[in-house]
Amino acid sequence: MARASYKSRILAVDIGGTHVKVLLHGESDERKVPSGPTMTPREMVRAVRKLARGWRYEVVSIGYPGVVLHGRPFVEPRNLGPGWVGFDFRKAFGRPVRVINDAAMQAIGSYRGGRMLFLGLGTGLGAALILDRQVEATELAHLPYKKGRTYEDYLGDHGLHRLGRKKWERAVFDVTERLRKALEVDYVVLGGGNVRLLRKLPDGARRGDNANAFAGAFRLWLEPGWVR
Repeated sequence: MARASYKSRILAVDIGGTHVKVLLHGESDERKVPSGPTMTPREMVRAVRKLARGWRYEVVSIGYPGVVLHGRPFVEPRNLGPGWVGFDFRKAFGRPVRVINDAAMQAIGSYRGGRMLFLGLGTGLGAALILDRQVEATELAHLPYKKGRTYEDYLGDHGLHRLGRKKWERAVFDVTERLRKALEVDYVVLGGGNVRLLRKLPDGARRGDNANAFAGAFRLWLEPGWVR
């Protein structure tokens, strides 16, 4: 487990389908650069190094928009370029690196105890489950929902644009209630960039914040037990 000496030396990297955002522990203003379907991991590292100029950091946390297994990307991301599976992030940064699914990272930053489900409403649909501090990124987004479409087809950006805000919001309420009951969680956190579009929240849910992704990135190094 990381020592407390890392407290002010953690660089958080949140990789999304539209932007890569970075923040140094102890700083208040994030820095970001556009990402998109052509961004490779090597290009991401170059962009992050440029963004982080002037910051001194010893370790790095990366929120990856895809399946992560044993601290490494296991499946190529849907909204970025190729080459992520098998990429050596530690060698590229020259520092210890912890990689975790991006929804799981934001879930860790949102966690306040008990059994929690996190749903990230953004380009796609991120989902993570935390049961008494044991975190598990899930592929709930790709389960079938309605009319041959998945949960992500309804709650992600494509669903928002296809349905319009009002019908999309009704779908958010319905999916949240279904998953809350099925998984028997104490509460649901709705995060991601599109949560701001919700006028009210489903029962048993609270509003998250994208800043919680950075909080989760820091907790990976500062608190024991999150990454094994």
